[in-house]
Amino acid sequence: MQIHNVKATRPLLAVSFFAADVQAGVGPFLGIYLQSHGWTPDRIGTVLTIGGIVGMLVTTPAGALVDATSHRRAVVAIASALSIVAAIIIWMWQGLWPVTLSQIATAAAGATMGPALAGLTLGIVGRQNFDRQYGRNQVANHAGNIAAALLSGWLGAWLGIPYIFALTAAFGAGCIFAALWIPPGSVHRHFARGIAKEDNDDPSDIHADAMRVLLRSRPLLVLAGALAAFNLGNSAMLPLYSLAVASAHTADPSHVTAANIVISQVVMLIAAAYASRAIRRWGFWWIIFVTLATLPLRAVTAAWIAPSWGIVPVQVFDGIGAGLQTVAVPALVVHLLHGSGRVNLGQGAVLGVQAAGACFSPMLGGWLAHLYGYPAAFMALGSLSIVSLAIWVGYGRQVRDACDSRRDELGKLADVDSSTLLP
Repeated sequence: MQIHNVKATRPLLAVSFFAADVQAGVGPFLGIYLQSHGWTPDRIGTVLTIGGIVGMLVTTPAGALVDATSHRRAVVAIASALSIVAAIIIWMWQGLWPVTLSQIATAAAGATMGPALAGLTLGIVGRQNFDRQYGRNQVANHAGNIAAALLSGWLGAWLGIPYIFALTAAFGAGCIFAALWIPPGSVHRHFARGIAKEDNDDPSDIHADAMRVLLRSRPLLVLAGALAAFNLGNSAMLPLYSLAVASAHTADPSHVTAANIVISQVVMLIAAAYASRAIRRWGFWWIIFVTLATLPLRAVTAAWIAPSWGIVPVQVFDGIGAGLQTVAVPALVVHLLHGSGRVNLGQGAVLGVQAAGACFSPMLGGWLAHLYGYPAAFMALGSLSIVSLAIWVGYGRQVRDACDSRRDELGKLADVDSSTLLP
């Protein structure tokens, strides 16, 4: 099948760049901003948890929507518009309910963006080159995060943290324009959901599997369980580390938070750039094992090295794990579910289970820090890596066997010819 527009990946990379701030919102800057308005760590963690719960609930339906609709560009545009609304709300009001509402909007936008970008990528380049293009997307995404963090650090230090919200709104607008720049005909609606059929094939011959295909895939359940435990321990690390620095008054909080983000995002960018090659050489199981093993290293470093000195190693471990994971996990979901017509539902379900762990992480970390101090909170969060590694290692053979058997099945299915799109 020949691609309709050889330049379709360019706006896709632009979407990925601007989506960085749409998915993250104001991120860890929010905690510092609210702390300056008299909020305590436990209250901050609770509000972040509410947003996380919304993200958890929205992600799977968002994946189902991306599978069902042929207007995937519009899904990205609407999610971006939500992030703009969230930035405006929190800039104008800092009460409990306005902040909660802004976090709900941010969570809904971020939860929708993941499956939408996966669907667009699969529809443009197909299954065989999904990991390569998604790796490029993530490089652009991390570059967007670096740009946003540098600009946020500068704006926060010189003009005040409220101006960071204006930057978030600007990134949201950029994401809308980039999404509408993608030529509609370049996104193949059947391939985008994991059905190996041409767009002009007989519709009566095109069927998606029942939704219970997700529950029948044991490797997918193993992946989701391991990632849920990992995110329960990992997601609170960055905002909690920024709060630890702010409470110690050892440096400007905006600069430290920006440095935290930039260091991890630079490492993530490098890891994402090589993720596709690493997957093809070592396989999905080993790459994801490495990402899970970074959590205990990060926790010990955060607990035992003073905040002003621990920024680099703490964020390097985060960058390695997250950089590889952001490419390997979506690519593994495509590998396991392609041909079912439920690929983006699977992406949303895995992201939703990850969010189930992540949404409780800020609240857990905030309460632990409030009661026992920051070092104890870091060690407690890091200990959850034992659970994620136990799940992944204990059921490792099932994952590896499924990857091997699916490789032969996928080789027999039709795919998008994207040879002119990738270098």
